[in-house]
Order: sequence, then structure tokens, then C-alpha cells
Amino acid sequence: MATSILSILTVIFATIIGAFGAIFLKKASANFALKFSFLFNRNFLLGILFYSISTTIYLVALKFGELSILFPTVSTIYIWVSIFSQKFLNERMNKLKWLGIFIIILGVVLLAVGAR
Repeated sequence: MATSILSILTVIFATIIGAFGAIFLKKASANFALKFSFLFNRNFLLGILFYSISTTIYLVALKFGELSILFPTVSTIYIWVSIFSQKFLNERMNKLKWLGIFIIILGVVLLAVGAR
């Protein structure tokens, strides 16, 4: 089975959605306590929701592509989390982190080219 560019783009879209899940879980962690009431924390619920949507989209992509190409593409979530962390959590990126992002992008591009 060949992996289409559309499947790869679908996985990348799923990782963007999943990154929002990580952002909301990080926000929820500020109020984390091992109490039943935490399960109703708005940010916790939104984090779980975004991760669930992301997983569902990823499953659709898997139906139309090779796991050996699509699973490594999930690493693009690190790109989105880094970008969103700056915007929504006021975190900072240094040169080494940007180099890591560049290497991830290079790896995904090489996988996409190799999928053809």
C-alpha cells in the first residue's frame, strides 16, 4: 500500500489538534489534585477532547497509508507544541530547540519523499 500525501497531511492535521490537547492539559496541571472533582476541570476535559479528536483523525489516516510512514509523522506534534507553548503559555525557545524543530521537519520531508 502506498502512502498518499493526503494521508501524511491528515496526520499532520491530527497532530495540530493533539497539540491543543497538550496545551489544555498543561493548563489543567496548575490545578491538579488527586481528587474526583479534577475530572471535571474545564482544561482537563478540553485536553482529553482534543486528544480524542486527534486520535480519531489519525485512525482515518492510518486506513489509507503505511504505518512506517505515518507514525513517524506524528513527531510533528513537537513542532506545534513548541509553537503553541510560546503563544499560549509564554514559554521560550532557544537555538537548540529550534534546531530540533528543523531536524523534525527535515525527517518528515524525507519520509514524505521516500513514500513516493
